Amino acid sequence: MTTHTTSEPSAAAPLLDLQTLVAAVRRRRRLWSSLALLGLLLGAAVAVLLPPPPTAVTTVLVAHQADQPNDPGTLIRTDVALLRTTRVAGKALQSLGSPEKPEDFMQHYGGTGLTNNLLQIKVTGDSTAEATDRAEALADAFVADHVRRLQEAANAEAKALLDQRDRMQDELAQVNKAIGDRSPGSDPKASASIESLFARRAELTTRIADFGQRAAEARTGTPKLIAGTQIVDAPRAVRHSLPRTALTDAAVGLALGLALGLAVAAVGAVVADRPVLRREIAANLGASVIAELRRAPRLPAVPWQRRRSHDAARERLTTTLARTVRGSAEPVSLLELGCAHSASLIALDLAGALAAEGPVVVVDGLPGPQLANGRRPGDPVVVSGERAAAVSHQERRLGVGSVAPGTAWTDLRYLGTRTVLVVRAGHGSAAWLHTVARQLADQRIPVIGVVLIDPDPRDRTDGTLWDGLHVALRGGSERPARQNGTDPLQTNRSPWAAKLRDSDQEAR
Repeated sequence: MTTHTTSEPSAAAPLLDLQTLVAAVRRRRRLWSSLALLGLLLGAAVAVLLPPPPTAVTTVLVAHQADQPNDPGTLIRTDVALLRTTRVAGKALQSLGSPEKPEDFMQHYGGTGLTNNLLQIKVTGDSTAEATDRAEALADAFVADHVRRLQEAANAEAKALLDQRDRMQDELAQVNKAIGDRSPGSDPKASASIESLFARRAELTTRIADFGQRAAEARTGTPKLIAGTQIVDAPRAVRHSLPRTALTDAAVGLALGLALGLAVAAVGAVVADRPVLRREIAANLGASVIAELRRAPRLPAVPWQRRRSHDAARERLTTTLARTVRGSAEPVSLLELGCAHSASLIALDLAGALAAEGPVVVVDGLPGPQLANGRRPGDPVVVSGERAAAVSHQERRLGVGSVAPGTAWTDLRYLGTRTVLVVRAGHGSAAWLHTVARQLADQRIPVIGVVLIDPDPRDRTDGTLWDGLHVALRGGSERPARQNGTDPLQTNRSPWAAKLRDSDQEAR
């Protein structure tokens, strides 16, 4: 009988973890808050240093021949475009007696359609009086141009109608002549021809009268449109409030800076791929997070409460590490990544807690002087890595080193054959965390656990790996000696972990 044992397929990792992205962006709040503040200051500075030029505004009521209640604004948009033409600008400059070019003048004014028949004109100038005069001249030039176009359109329409009327009158004259040349007779065909001529004469007479009436109406409607096009709001200077302008520009700058900062932080978080959450750091290192030390708040309500809270957190961390290290017969090391100062303080606190049970020597393998600078009177002895071999076997040895880029991996075993990683959240990339885990495995240095420094305060993920005793502390953490060529890390694994490891194989 053949039995196939298959494991449940693990959920594929999402292409973009929103929770991780939010946590990473939140940790870079200094960046986007600084950019937001910079945008706020730049907006306020622009309002103060670059005030708007003197501006005048006027409103013109524009009557159109083809006005319709359901017009979507096409006619007023056409008027806005006609306002920004060299013809209108030239007429305005001519009335002002200015030698400025129309193309240059067009850069200092603009129009906005308020409704289908209301056109607002804004003009800037070197002074308030100049801006007002320019607005008045421009409004007059636009009204005159609009009236001229209305008259030309009406005259063209009336002329076309009168030309058509004249052609029909010539044709009517020919019909009348044909009727006069015919003599009354009894021929039925002649009678039918005369009747058709009379009918044609009547039709031409009617159409001639209609064209004449339409031509008169075309001329009659133009004065109404001309009278309806006028300046309804006299040119006046626009008052600028510096506080209001500064507040508006500052708000716009704040929004733009915040948006830019959030975008840069998000893109940087995705590109850098620096794990922040406990579950990600534990998964990348292949070891459980056994403790964490939060950063004290920068501006607490009561300063001594911050100190008290931070000291309590350090005491709990020291107790946890002492409980973990106390039962180990092999030397234990603390290897830091991005937090050398915190690792040195933790090592001194841990050595002080273990000193009650016997002499403790701290082996300093850090690249800098953090451990020496952090010593206090009464702290355990600290020796350099070169003097680690001279430490007596009766003394407990606690090594402190680093797994930052550039680490001499083969020297880590001299600090300790078992290690606790002290990692600052968001410092190392996922690729480097994998490198650290692989190098420690190659050096046969088991990772007892991970101490997370400065974790995300809103992180609610689990930093424990539930796949065996070799990576999660729930029982004896001591590694027995290697016997008979077998690795106790393999023999002491739980049956459940072995089942997960072998679940993809076929059992017969």
